[in-house]
Amino acid sequence: MTEGVLHFQALLLANEQRNAYGLRYNDYERYRKHCANRTHRLRSSLKLTHGKGREFKKLPPVKLENTQEGYLQLLLLEAERAWSYSKELSQLATKNEEKSSALKRSSTARFRRAINWATQLLSHCQALHEASRLSATDLVQATAYTLILNGRFLISRFDYEDGLIQLSVARSLLDELASRAETSRDQALAISFADEIGPEIRYSAHELGRKKAYDVDGIVSEIASQHKNEIVEGYDKLIAELEKETAGGAEGEKKKKLRPIMWEDEPVPVRNPELVDVLLRVQDAGDKLKQVEQEQAERQASGKKEEGEKKGRLGKAARSKRGVAAYDAILLALSEAEDVARKLAEAQQLSASASSTPTGTRDMQFVHAYVVYQLLSRRIQRDLLLISTLLHQSQSQSISRGEKTSNVNTSRQRKEPKVDARLFPAIVKLLDTIIQSLTQMRTLSIVDDSPDLASAVDARISFTKARRCRYLSRCYTPVKKFAESLALLQHGTIHLRETTSLLSLLDIDPINSSEDFSFYPLSINSTVKGLEEELSNDNLQTKKDWFAYNGGNFDPESGKTHKKPLFFDIALNYVQLDMDRLQERAGKKLEEKKVASTTGATSRSSSSSLAPLGKPEKEEKKSTTSKTAKVEEIDRGLTPEPSTPKAGLSSLLGGWWGRK
Repeated sequence: MTEGVLHFQALLLANEQRNAYGLRYNDYERYRKHCANRTHRLRSSLKLTHGKGREFKKLPPVKLENTQEGYLQLLLLEAERAWSYSKELSQLATKNEEKSSALKRSSTARFRRAINWATQLLSHCQALHEASRLSATDLVQATAYTLILNGRFLISRFDYEDGLIQLSVARSLLDELASRAETSRDQALAISFADEIGPEIRYSAHELGRKKAYDVDGIVSEIASQHKNEIVEGYDKLIAELEKETAGGAEGEKKKKLRPIMWEDEPVPVRNPELVDVLLRVQDAGDKLKQVEQEQAERQASGKKEEGEKKGRLGKAARSKRGVAAYDAILLALSEAEDVARKLAEAQQLSASASSTPTGTRDMQFVHAYVVYQLLSRRIQRDLLLISTLLHQSQSQSISRGEKTSNVNTSRQRKEPKVDARLFPAIVKLLDTIIQSLTQMRTLSIVDDSPDLASAVDARISFTKARRCRYLSRCYTPVKKFAESLALLQHGTIHLRETTSLLSLLDIDPINSSEDFSFYPLSINSTVKGLEEELSNDNLQTKKDWFAYNGGNFDPESGKTHKKPLFFDIALNYVQLDMDRLQERAGKKLEEKKVASTTGATSRSSSSSLAPLGKPEKEEKKSTTSKTAKVEEIDRGLTPEPSTPKAGLSSLLGGWWGRK
């Protein structure tokens, strides 16, 4: 093999293998079996097996020039296999009291074997570093890994002083790695290992009787400065080389740096490499979304002034569609981050490792709640943008239809534009999802701990419910259910009053005053009052439509027939109607003319010859009786003409059988 530079990160490999194969939930048996299978595969691929059968063949030492990265991985996994077996035996010793002493001796023997493998790994890494085949960063990781195993073994043997020295020097190396890390992932990796040994340092200092055993950083700085050159040969030279390497490669790795995350002017700790990876994807997706929004704002600002109102609205709807599509990437990244944070929080609860987090810092439960808050806020933003897109699209369609029909018929412009029947149910469904997201956000611990933020979220829940009532009432209006529509509008006004009372209690709205973004802008003067006016206008219009629709006395069982309103029952007592005109419009005037044509001539001659002169009072009585008779003709139907009687029994019974 030709000589070349090797890239071997001991801490990164150990962290990945532990989290992927059982140690996240303290399943040492599963991790031991995985390490055994992995070492067998590595030995077979590197041709470092001990022969077949029961005969054991000792392997010759590996030369420096033939050392490969797989051989370093083999040494590390052998150390991990022995260490996990030691932890497994110690767990069995606590459960089985009869064989406790034998299991503890076996556990100690396995731990010594793990230290032996780790020491071999460190010696190979030092030789490769001297031959300029291994970087200083990789050597520091291998050194820290070996010191952590040594310190834990000494503490298990109740040698707290030497164990505290080993762990303090390892912690100082991890701090150097974290401060000079090229990427946020490397920084989180060093911080996670430093957090793991923090409780052991505190416990050892407590057993040694130190007064400030809780101050881990102070103990590390004190002990490491005294013993670092004794434990690690060339400590200062190694740190200087580490600083040179990180200074040269920092410029090319700026994209992988995670910007600091703040919540209520305090940093949110990201102390896990897996979480850093997904949060970096969230950061990239957020930057792309900001670019899309800036491009849309620039296009809107630099739009042509000669464009009409129609073109402006259509362009706004198209830009809204592109903005909705831009949210997909960030929502996907946030969902992945929520999944990782939830698993880490559950593992922290199950393994009871909450004490590994430094005192005074936020734990993984807080990080998970923060990621969920960001996910819900982005989802609410996307739903609000979808609603505005649907409304602009419906407006643009109605405007285009009105312009097409303007030259055909001018009377159609006076009518209201037709709205797609699927529009308002779709908006109601989106508002339901917004209410669901806000309700879930309200139950988060970070929201519940902040009174102002909790009131702001409650106000937005009430406002969204009021908006939902408005669009839901519009779903009932086309099907002529005006009572349900008015009831929903009244519910909306109640929710608006609740919104106003909640917002009036806030001095500063924390959601509107957010520096990063305001996912749901809301104000009493503009937004709430605007919705209040819309509700009042819809209420008045619904009442007018209800009154115009036959006074609301429609009988759904009778189909197209309508009940006569109460107005026509009492109108004839006060108003003299033109009954001839009403009968003519009802189609009954033609039947009366047919009857009058047969007897018209005889009636006129007899009435003219027999009418006495000089009796005006009797003529006035006849005119009044004729008017009342005409009124009675409207209430009762026309009597059909009698048919010719048949001979036999039917003629004796009269009109019972003879009439139709």
